[in-house]
Amino acid sequence: MTRLGPMFGPDITFLGVDRCDLSDPESFADADVVIVGAPFDGGTSARSGARFGPKALRETCYLAHDGSRPSLALRVDGLKDLRVYDAGDVLCYSGDIETSIANIEEAVHTVASSGAIPLVLGGDHTLALPDARGVARHHGFGRVSMLHFDAHADTGDIEFGHLYGHGQPMRRLIESGAIRGDRFLQIGLRGYWPEPETLSWMAERRMRSYEMTEIVARGLETCLSEAFTIAVDDCDGVHLSVDIDVCDPGHAPGTGTPEPGGLSARQLLDSVRRICYELPVVGMEVVEVAPPYDHADITAYLGNRVVLEALSGMARRRHDAEHGTTWDPARPLLDGR
Repeated sequence: MTRLGPMFGPDITFLGVDRCDLSDPESFADADVVIVGAPFDGGTSARSGARFGPKALRETCYLAHDGSRPSLALRVDGLKDLRVYDAGDVLCYSGDIETSIANIEEAVHTVASSGAIPLVLGGDHTLALPDARGVARHHGFGRVSMLHFDAHADTGDIEFGHLYGHGQPMRRLIESGAIRGDRFLQIGLRGYWPEPETLSWMAERRMRSYEMTEIVARGLETCLSEAFTIAVDDCDGVHLSVDIDVCDPGHAPGTGTPEPGGLSARQLLDSVRRICYELPVVGMEVVEVAPPYDHADITAYLGNRVVLEALSGMARRRHDAEHGTTWDPARPLLDGR
């Protein structure tokens, strides 16, 4: 792990949480979640810039960076009720995708093996391959399902003459056996890729992809409930992969491959909160935040809040398990009657 200095931003942690060092297991021995930065965008096929995502995700907030964020909705503080550490950035080389993938996978596996949840800040979506594989190495190949929020399926085979890139990680994951095709759930697909041959490959692996037309027709909540049932069937944990371009470009303009007609910011935040509250999440990444194409920090704020909603959902899940309670989303914050 390393701090990469002014090229990727100041030496900071996510909103002021404590640091840890992955080479020193004692520094995160009590961790519930370890945040890992992966400033890599060497797998992009269009606009690069996601290498600056970890910096933006760590620091984009108008509140003090004091390691505390009480959730109004969930009545917990994800940064305090969980033991959250930031391990800094993995050493990544945009010109050496294979070394970068190997470094990320080892960092994620180190965190998962400690019993903590690795939460990776990307970076482009190439990272899903080493992230999920590192988690599966600990929990068991085929024992972790995938919930994948994205405008794109990322199941390409050879793109630009290479096996690795941000359009191929999901195919490589399934081919490796780390994630089963029939426990691979995709939310938010739309647009004009992939081509029929790739869709046929996906169907043969029994992947379940919820395209936006289906989500609009059936309702997001219905589709999520169905996906949850599949995700926990014969699996021990869930890996959550959030590509910020699952949202409409009006809500997330700062990304490499924007596709009109996606989820709203509100829908994504509610979905992530629900997943981390209802399901046994064992790994997660937020990717494709590309600050050079952002304006007014719209995308960086959304990505930061995706992380916070995930942590808050995990904290509330633990709270309710310990106290025998159930969170009620309809409960008013204040009732002056």
